[in-house]
Amino acid sequence: MKSSSFIFVCALMVFHMALGQQTNDSIAIADIRIRDPFILTDTVNQQYYMYAQTDNRLGFRGQDNQLKGVEVYTSKDLKTWSAPKTVLRLPDPYWARHMVWAPEVHANQGKYYLFVTLTSSDTLPAPKGMESKTGWPKFHKRGTQIFVSDSPTGPFRDFENKPHTPTDWMALDGTLFVEDETPYMIFCHEWVQIVDGSMDYVQLSPDLSTTIGQPIKMFNASEAAWSTSKKNKVTDGCYLYRTKTGKLLMIWSSFGEAGYAIGIAESESGKLAGPWKQQPQLLFQKNGGHGMLFHNLQGQLTLALHQPNGPRGKERLKLFAITNLGDTLSLKNKASN
Repeated sequence: MKSSSFIFVCALMVFHMALGQQTNDSIAIADIRIRDPFILTDTVNQQYYMYAQTDNRLGFRGQDNQLKGVEVYTSKDLKTWSAPKTVLRLPDPYWARHMVWAPEVHANQGKYYLFVTLTSSDTLPAPKGMESKTGWPKFHKRGTQIFVSDSPTGPFRDFENKPHTPTDWMALDGTLFVEDETPYMIFCHEWVQIVDGSMDYVQLSPDLSTTIGQPIKMFNASEAAWSTSKKNKVTDGCYLYRTKTGKLLMIWSSFGEAGYAIGIAESESGKLAGPWKQQPQLLFQKNGGHGMLFHNLQGQLTLALHQPNGPRGKERLKLFAITNLGDTLSLKNKASN
């Protein structure tokens, strides 16, 4: 009996030691399920922050009564990551708790701002002519909301209990871009509501607490010849980048001939106001997308995306070194798995 108890205690100690190792800097990137990855580089502390929705790990997609929010992983090398820490936990009740998508954190004016897409169980009225469309997704209330913190590891707090995007729009994937010292949010107006999804931008107040004026459309998904889906035209995952020659580019995702993909749009004026045209060459076309760009600690411009786009549960972070060609961007080689 004593021998059995001793063996049990030893096994328990080994289990807790393994658990303790897992809760430190020991999670391989291949073991982290993540969609819509966003990485913030901290050059002062020589580390990275990677933000993810809690549903990626816990699997509570579409369950309003479960924990909903955003987590952060930290890493020194983009390969091994710490256990996740909660940076945003949505209150219950809240305007939207059904689904949490596409968290990204931006440093601006000494603060950190979390942009995240929230979806409610409640629905919007069907657009005219779509009231009885068979097989179409529900018109859920969906929008991007901005939260603020003094630290990249949170906790993040809201400004109001509502999205920054128009409350009668199905909007998603908001990101920050500062032009001439004025902050703007660029976001997607979802295809579910308008069929041909669009990219739009809206001015933000200096503290990012509210919007100023009305959204302005930049382009529709159908303007890209590579966006081949006939049923609908998706706009996802916008991220803006100014090249070494000053050209303003946007990487964004839709569905091409090989599945989920990333294309490049360019502003002919070099401003958000455009006009915008679509470059013919895809940046990435192998069933992966919702990309963003960051410089790693060695200064290499890097593309982060999730791949594959499905089946659900198989998505992982993929990193690719990027060459800044001035007029466009191209994959250099694979930076990490």
